[in-house]
Amino acid sequence: MFRVDTKQAMQAHASRQAAAGEPGRTLSRQAEAIIAAPVERRVSGAVVAGVAQVVEATLLAALGYGIYEFYVELGQHAFYIPVILASCLLANVLFNAGRTHRISAYRTVFSQTGRVLIGWTVVMTVLTVGIFFFKAADLFSRVWLASWYVSGAVLLVAYRLGLRALVMRWTAQGRLRRRTVIVGGGKDAESLIEQIRSGASNDIALLGLFDDRIDARSPDNVAGYPKLGKVADLIEFARRTPVDLVIVSMPLSAEKRVLHMLTQLWVLPVDIRLSAHMSTLKFTDKAYSYVGDIAVFDMADRPISDWNLVFKWVFDKLVAITALILLSPIMVATAFAIKLESRGPIFFMQSRHGFNNELIKIYKFRSMRTDMADQSAAKLVTKGDPRVTKVGRFIRKTSIDELPQLFNVLKGELSIVGPRPHALQAKAANQLYYEAVEGYFARHRVKPGMTGWAQINGWRGETDTIDKIMQRVNHDLYYIENWSILFDAYILVMTPLRLFNSENAY
Repeated sequence: MFRVDTKQAMQAHASRQAAAGEPGRTLSRQAEAIIAAPVERRVSGAVVAGVAQVVEATLLAALGYGIYEFYVELGQHAFYIPVILASCLLANVLFNAGRTHRISAYRTVFSQTGRVLIGWTVVMTVLTVGIFFFKAADLFSRVWLASWYVSGAVLLVAYRLGLRALVMRWTAQGRLRRRTVIVGGGKDAESLIEQIRSGASNDIALLGLFDDRIDARSPDNVAGYPKLGKVADLIEFARRTPVDLVIVSMPLSAEKRVLHMLTQLWVLPVDIRLSAHMSTLKFTDKAYSYVGDIAVFDMADRPISDWNLVFKWVFDKLVAITALILLSPIMVATAFAIKLESRGPIFFMQSRHGFNNELIKIYKFRSMRTDMADQSAAKLVTKGDPRVTKVGRFIRKTSIDELPQLFNVLKGELSIVGPRPHALQAKAANQLYYEAVEGYFARHRVKPGMTGWAQINGWRGETDTIDKIMQRVNHDLYYIENWSILFDAYILVMTPLRLFNSENAY
């Protein structure tokens, strides 16, 4: 309930981050030292567990089929193959039910191997009983069944020991630990740090603390970790170095203080958790999630992470490569037309805010006269704008000028679908966008895109009023909160259909 109730409040107050999120904010020497230090290469625990399950199931299925090919008379694929696949699926379900596909389980020896062997025994028992009840004993070889059970058990133990060795090596290298900061200080944060040391040191790489208090209640060093700055400094800190997790060390009873922290942190593309170690209220187990052994309340999640990040990466690359191949004749013709009409380069590059407020250079076909180009986009393009060439007017109307951004997608700077990146000095009603719209920087919690939910709903082109930019931002935030790969596919399909609804595109 707390998370739902605070969402609107966070959006309503998020404009406080605008100044804090701008590059150039002065950070403490300790914070600068962390930023300058090399960052270890990390892997997602969820992705590791997913790959481990696929590999395990594939090995079991290959083993079962290999024994069949070696021993059983051929020609009975219709019986054996479905049974092998169903058995591997049941094994995976039981292994997950036994909590064996978790990073914490992979680090154990007897616990995970014991549970896996029990699960495999249950699978073989179910298979044997099923063969008996369906009177199919004549169709299946008992030697095959016994061989698969014994060799499968050996395979599972060997696989799990190998997986443990890999996970332990990655743990020692810090590749599975989430870069974490604590918001809060004093005795409360000290207690949380002790819990992290005793129950989550393998899962958390603690960087330091951020706290607005400057008094005896919040010393500059807590349990060996430095206070890196105020909460507003965390916005700039997270822009310049990876931060995966923010743990707020405050009691639920301090609702106003917690809400104030969240209104500042909401724009960050990180998981935000409220530590439950200080709560005097006791909730059911379903109310908590866990970081290592530490119970926390989920306040905000990174919008796209783990497997979703992999799916979106694949989607972006496949669509970008396909689009470049199919649209290359249009892009070549556009380049010739631009060169023939006016002097100057074919492409136009402009700095814009990317993921987590990082500055990126995006590519566009040049649509303005070179001597009238507005590099900072301080003045919006209007209807009949004399700066725009004849070719430029057409390619802007049809969004052909955006096609070179497919190269930004291949570079990993843009996504195919996402909030459109705006020019740094773009204004609405003579106000910079982030000054005009509350929660503006929350758009940057995901990569910007070539097209987006706002664009297919008619909010593209000129943004001369505050209402227009507010509509864009509201649609962008809706997209972020409701993202799915199917949502991306829908927006992609609808984009060319909505190009003709371009009254605002000049």
